[in-house]
Amino acid sequence: MTRAIRWMTAVSFATAAAFWVGTGVCAKADERLKDIACRSVHLGYPAGAGTAFYNEITIRESAVGTYFMVCGWDKGYFGLQELADGKKLLIFSVWDSESDDPNAQKAEARTRLLYQDEKLRVKRFGGEGSGGQSFFDYDWKTGETYRLMVSSRVDGDRTEYTGWFFVPEEAAWKKLVTFSTITGGKDLGGYYAFIEDFKRDRTSTTHTRRAEFANAWIRSTAGEAVPITKARFTADANPVTNIDAFARDGRFTLITGGATRNEGARLREIMEALPPEAPTAPAALSLGVEARP
Repeated sequence: MTRAIRWMTAVSFATAAAFWVGTGVCAKADERLKDIACRSVHLGYPAGAGTAFYNEITIRESAVGTYFMVCGWDKGYFGLQELADGKKLLIFSVWDSESDDPNAQKAEARTRLLYQDEKLRVKRFGGEGSGGQSFFDYDWKTGETYRLMVSSRVDGDRTEYTGWFFVPEEAAWKKLVTFSTITGGKDLGGYYAFIEDFKRDRTSTTHTRRAEFANAWIRSTAGEAVPITKARFTADANPVTNIDAFARDGRFTLITGGATRNEGARLREIMEALPPEAPTAPAALSLGVEARP
């Protein structure tokens, strides 16, 4: 495992954990992060339980060592990365414990791989949290809009999570991977997105990361397509203030690092991004339905 991937695993889990415990909202500032890394910024989407979560991203500014996480939920996350060496890929991860040791979890309780695309790389990870992780090499571009979705299927005390990616060059959806993990039989929930600097070498703080998130939907447990038009802006415990977020023209924008100034939403503020026209549910929400009992 490369150093960049080790950093990503630990730091991204911490970012997700920070979102869940509200670190960026109410915890004491962590001065150790100041001037080391860009502050991680998040969108928390209020929505009920579902069986699919669809989201779109347009990356405007990037830098090496960045994770643009598009579809996050309470057991995993799915997004685009630019590694420390400039390589670009998609990553889909599902947790099975909070242990640093990937071997601490008993075999029968671990995340299980049920499906993988032939071009996908899959491994077990640790560092902060443990579980299954997959990588799909893809040279994404700034200024292009990408569509991602995670679907779920409950199977007893486990839930199966599948990552889907619309490949523009093929004009088709690709099923990348399916992981199963113990959830007590829960559906999808706790939706979020974030931008994170995992290079953390001081110089990385001078580079701006900026992306727009739009047209988010869930497929409810009743099978209904539900648009998500609101999001809460939060951040991790890094005390720096060069972060921003705003809603405009049906899009949520997150920015961190560089010369960014907080001129839009304030932390904890709930933003609303109403589309200029009545939204149409993406056809992708039907993917994976046939696999449900």
